[in-house]
Amino acid sequence: MSDAHRTAWVSLVFLMALALSVVVVPWISPYTYDLQDLELIGQPIGPDRAHWFGTDELGQDSLTRVFFGGRISLAVGLASALVATLVGTTIGALAGFFGGRVDTALMRLTDVVLSIPLLPLVLLLSGLLRPGLPMLVLTIGGLTWMATARVVRSQFLTLRELEFVTAARALGAGSGRLIIRHMLPNALAPITVSATLAVGSSIMLESALSFLGFGVQPPTPTWGNLLNAASPWIGAAPWLALPPGILIFATVLAVNFLGDGLRDALESKD
Repeated sequence: MSDAHRTAWVSLVFLMALALSVVVVPWISPYTYDLQDLELIGQPIGPDRAHWFGTDELGQDSLTRVFFGGRISLAVGLASALVATLVGTTIGALAGFFGGRVDTALMRLTDVVLSIPLLPLVLLLSGLLRPGLPMLVLTIGGLTWMATARVVRSQFLTLRELEFVTAARALGAGSGRLIIRHMLPNALAPITVSATLAVGSSIMLESALSFLGFGVQPPTPTWGNLLNAASPWIGAAPWLALPPGILIFATVLAVNFLGDGLRDALESKD
C-alpha cells in the first residue's frame, strides 16, 4: 500500500470516528449544549473531572458544545457539498453534452462566478439574508459548484465522442437518456472526488462565516462561532479555542487526504 493510500485510509477512519463522536457524545453527556452552571458564570474554568474541556464564561460545558457544534459544521459541510455537486454536475453535463452556444453560455457563467471573490460575496449575501441552516446550505452550495462543473464538462466532452454513445444515439436514445443512463455513470469517479473535496471547502467556509458572525448564530454552537466566542479569552483560557480549531484543521486536512487518495485510486483503476 502506498503512502498516499495509507494516509487516505487513516483519514477515512478519523472521519468515521469523528462522525460517530459528534452523534454519540451529546447523547451520553450529562450536559446539554446550552445548560449553564450558575456557580461557574463569570469566567472560563479549566478542564477538570466534571468538565473535560473546561467551561466557558457562561458556565456551559465546552466538550458538549464542541461535539454538538461538530454536528452542525459537518452537516452544513456535507449538505453544501451535495448542493454544489448537483448544481455543478447539471451545468457541466449540459455544457459538455450539447457544446456550441450552450457550452459557451454556461462556461461564461461559470467564469463570471469564479471571478467574484467567494468570501466577500457569501458575507454580503449572509448579511442581507441572515440565513438559517437551510438557506446557509443553499448559499454555500450555490456559490461553490464551479470546479465540479468544469470537471464534469471535460468528462462529457470526451464521453460524447465514444462509440457507445454513438451507438445509443443511433438506436434512438434521446438526450436525457444519453446523459443520465449512459454518460453520467461513466463520469462518477471524478464527480465523487470533486464532491469529497467540496466537503472540506464547505466546512471551512461555514466556519469562517460563523466566526465572523454571519453564519449559524448563538446559542446554537458550531466550530466557527465557538472560535469567535473563545477569541476574547485566547490568552487566559486557550482550552476554549484549541478543540474547535484543531477539529476544523484536522477535518479539512483529512477530507483533502481522502479526496487525493480517491483520485489516485480511481485514476490507477482507469
